Amino acid sequence: MKNVIYYFTGTGNSLAIAKKIAAALGECELVPLSSLTAAQKIAPVADRVGIVCPVYFLGLPLMVAEFAGRFDRSQAGYTFAVVTYGGSGSEPTLRQLDAAMKKQDSRGLDAGFSVKMPGNYILMYDPLSKETCDNLFAAAKQQLAEIVSVIGKSEHKPLPRSLAGSLIHTIAYPWFVSHARTKSREFTVSDACTSCGTCAAICPADNIELVEGRPVWKDRCEVCVGCIQLCPAQAIQAGPKTAQRSRYHNPEIALAELKKTRQ
Repeated sequence: MKNVIYYFTGTGNSLAIAKKIAAALGECELVPLSSLTAAQKIAPVADRVGIVCPVYFLGLPLMVAEFAGRFDRSQAGYTFAVVTYGGSGSEPTLRQLDAAMKKQDSRGLDAGFSVKMPGNYILMYDPLSKETCDNLFAAAKQQLAEIVSVIGKSEHKPLPRSLAGSLIHTIAYPWFVSHARTKSREFTVSDACTSCGTCAAICPADNIELVEGRPVWKDRCEVCVGCIQLCPAQAIQAGPKTAQRSRYHNPEIALAELKKTRQ
């Protein structure tokens, strides 16, 4: 059976999950959303189609929401989604994706799942300890075995509901949408910058260009914070608090793999 998984990732959590699902299913094509053009119609021909992405402010990353709005599943079979989250909000995120897909096709998602992973939003909080991260990775491994079993059988599963989550989504997500694109205006670069270009290479939104060897941000940020987290010199900050916080990226994902998300 042919399988296709579309994914969006900032610091590797969702890519790690997508790779594990792809390996378990076999004969699977992994497609980074960052490789698609904004006007491109998406109509995969496959037995199973998956979407894997993180939760941002109890909703979808902007790139994923835009993708869902032009996703045509008329030639796709079983369609599923897996969202990774650090705090909460997986239920309204899956339902947001389902609703967006139903505008194109009344079938929507056949199943939706969520996997808790280490949060990476360095703008708001410190990273978790290595022990806590390792425990989350171990729990995710067990959970993924159950998820792959369901997907492998193309089983239909009702999407989870959360009234509280839905109410918070209606408040938090519109704020995120209104601020996300220009959030990188708060980012700065120090003299520690080595002009290595890592930030520009891994940015899934192509939101960074090097000007005289230093990053300059445009107004199409996804707030994945990959540029802050993955700068080898820790030269990129968003105010004084980030300077005191250690960095995070998924340990199973190499920097080169994140750079490939733009191809």
